[in-house]
Amino acid sequence: MTAPTVIRVEGVSKRFVIRKEKSLKERIVNFGRSNLHKEDFWALRDVSLDITSGTTVGLIGPNGSGKSTLLKTVGGILQPTEGQVLLRGRLAALLELGAGFHPDLTGRENVYLNASILGLSRVEIDRHFDAIVDFSGIEQFIDTQVKFYSSGMYVRLAFAVAVHVDPDILLVDEVLAVGDEPFQRKCLERIRNFQAEGRTIVLVTHSLDQVADFCDRAVVLESGAVVADGTPREALTALRKDFEAERQQQLARARAAEHGTTRPDAEFIGVSAHRPDGTYDVPLRQGDGMRIRMTTRAAVPVHDPEIEVSLTTPVGTTVYRASTRTLGVTVPTLTGEQQFEVALGALPLNAGDYVVRTELRSSDGSELHTLPIAAKFTVEGEYLSPAPLYATTSFEVL
Repeated sequence: MTAPTVIRVEGVSKRFVIRKEKSLKERIVNFGRSNLHKEDFWALRDVSLDITSGTTVGLIGPNGSGKSTLLKTVGGILQPTEGQVLLRGRLAALLELGAGFHPDLTGRENVYLNASILGLSRVEIDRHFDAIVDFSGIEQFIDTQVKFYSSGMYVRLAFAVAVHVDPDILLVDEVLAVGDEPFQRKCLERIRNFQAEGRTIVLVTHSLDQVADFCDRAVVLESGAVVADGTPREALTALRKDFEAERQQQLARARAAEHGTTRPDAEFIGVSAHRPDGTYDVPLRQGDGMRIRMTTRAAVPVHDPEIEVSLTTPVGTTVYRASTRTLGVTVPTLTGEQQFEVALGALPLNAGDYVVRTELRSSDGSELHTLPIAAKFTVEGEYLSPAPLYATTSFEVL
């Protein structure tokens, strides 16, 4: 049976007015010409999403893409300029640090205030109060005004309240980045419990590893619009491609400003991954070695360059990295087209898909050229590899 939809976002757009006057005096003086001194900013543009019960959805994208605005719209804090949001079930939200807390009230008073806002009766709050304080770990400060709390204490108490109001839907916006490691681990364990109980979670975070680990689905926003919506692997791959494309454009602009050309001094023109016997069309078995063959082209001689090779998962987690400098290998001066090969010994990789990333740097460490997805390969097998990954590595000029 298909899970019911608990969040429906239908054609939502959100407009903010940006005023250019710098003071109240300027606004009064320019009152009759106010339209000339303001502009519309659309934080969201025609966003439509259906989120089913029991799923964990990550909202990701660059800064200013509209992630937090969308989450606040779902949470009812912002009203959409166009479209509508429909919800089913009790909702709890952690949208920003200390939201819903009054600085002049004590932690105890804020627990009752915040939990009441989230829909709990006083009897229910009384029943959960000890568990909330215990989870937050700030029992000795519970009767202190929260304006004296550190940022970590704020988020501890806020998260403790949110996860004890028995929500059907939990909205979380980046607050898990606050607090020490034991508390973050406790929060993530509670989210795991929520997932096991079939609750719906919508998470905004810049930690892409969290999205890969926790989410069933990821939505990429850019300039207020949905540009990708699918599995975490698909969404993170699309987002990292956008990040890399933007980074390469910035590098090209910097090269143009400094050297008058957007072309790097040297670049990769071909990279391929091979089995030790030279074939590359057969998946690797766990424990096999591999060879990575690279062809470079230099527009001008590049002395004492450095070549780095990394193996990553499709969502970007690095599992192995080696460079000629760390290996103590001196690469000859790059001129014209040349070929190099890195031989990796037995690789105790888990079964799955992997990506080869290559980077070429000058003698001073500055980047010349990077291929984030230089080649792909697959490993077949059953056992789980221990971490970290070590492999004997050699470098050869062909």
